[in-house]
Amino acid sequence: MESTRHIGGTIPIKESIEELSQLAATAGAEVLATLTQRLEHPSHSHYIGKGKLEELVILKDATESNLVIFDDELSPNQQRELERALGGAKVIDRTALILDIFASRAQTHEGRIQVELAQMEYLLPRLAGQWSHLERLGGGIGTRGPGESQLETDRRLVRRSISHLKSELEDVRRHRGLIRRRRRVRGVHQVALVGYTNAGKSTLMNALAQAGVTAESKLFSTLDPTTRAISLPRGGELLLTDTVGFIQKLPHQLVAAFRATLEELKEADLLIHVVDITYSMATAQYQTVLQVLGELGLGEKTFIVAGNKADKIEASEKAAQSHGALIMKSVLPSVPEEDLVIVSAAKGWGMGRLLECISVKLEGTMSAVTVQIPYDAGRMVELFRRYGSIEQQKYRAAGTLIKGKIPERLLHRFSQYFVAN
Repeated sequence: MESTRHIGGTIPIKESIEELSQLAATAGAEVLATLTQRLEHPSHSHYIGKGKLEELVILKDATESNLVIFDDELSPNQQRELERALGGAKVIDRTALILDIFASRAQTHEGRIQVELAQMEYLLPRLAGQWSHLERLGGGIGTRGPGESQLETDRRLVRRSISHLKSELEDVRRHRGLIRRRRRVRGVHQVALVGYTNAGKSTLMNALAQAGVTAESKLFSTLDPTTRAISLPRGGELLLTDTVGFIQKLPHQLVAAFRATLEELKEADLLIHVVDITYSMATAQYQTVLQVLGELGLGEKTFIVAGNKADKIEASEKAAQSHGALIMKSVLPSVPEEDLVIVSAAKGWGMGRLLECISVKLEGTMSAVTVQIPYDAGRMVELFRRYGSIEQQKYRAAGTLIKGKIPERLLHRFSQYFVAN
């Protein structure tokens, strides 16, 4: 179901419902029918209007459905009243559906903690609905006692679980912070893949780094971040991280729970925004990702946009590059041409161009230096070679003279070797 109310959504109703159907299929449900309604304001009690509710009841009975999924988040009261009106059929919303998919896909301990926390925070305000049978007793005397005590007990247990899970995630966050500090000290460049779910980030990760990341044509096939080292064509090395895909109306519980993971994006020197240029709503998906990144305080990051799945446009790489470039200009007219790269992660097309673009972007964040490193400090030459780019290298009596660029955070490591050009 869908109304005109959008929370963090940029995709029109028809496409949003199609996406909801994909989510349902990903969760293992069979979609039997869809229904939409445009409303200025959702009904406080049932979300949809009275007439549309009657239509929904008839449709549910005709299709013998036992599950109804709404495209916007329902209040606990709306969910409870809808289930009553639908004769016991289970009613969930997009948030619950996404949480269910995440729960089934989380592989690591960290991922499971994040999803469980999001589920608990979603469940807490809905616990009262589990005790709606007490309403038949009426108000006043008779409404207190075991039922109400059980509800309060459940609330305490859920709050305790939330507190425990947050504590565990804080430990994860501290551990991740320690790893990031070590990376900063080493001066290694960090690049992260971002994009709408199913845009092909994991396939691109595999093409660039032979990472062996699960890559399926399903929504949210990757939840747990994977990081791999990649060598650049101009020399140097970077760490590339594959992250969870975004989606419109991303549940706020997930954003909060995945804070430790999303902090990886804050440390990145460069974000590669992967876009499925073959999808009819590619522009809207691109804007959705930018909106979520903006809400995370990442709107000013340096970007490269990788227009993926070019092999679905043309059979040859050359034709796909030419046609894909025209599509990208029409889909993303505001993105500078030098920031756009056409690729097919599945076919391995455009990987060289993408790596070259990454090198150019990262060099813009580096400082030009000339250093003379004594021969007994050979490990510093290796450090320069690994994380910087060498334009010129000579061997002198006093040591190795190198002219090139290094990440700014490594400048202090080489300050004692600086010499005039």
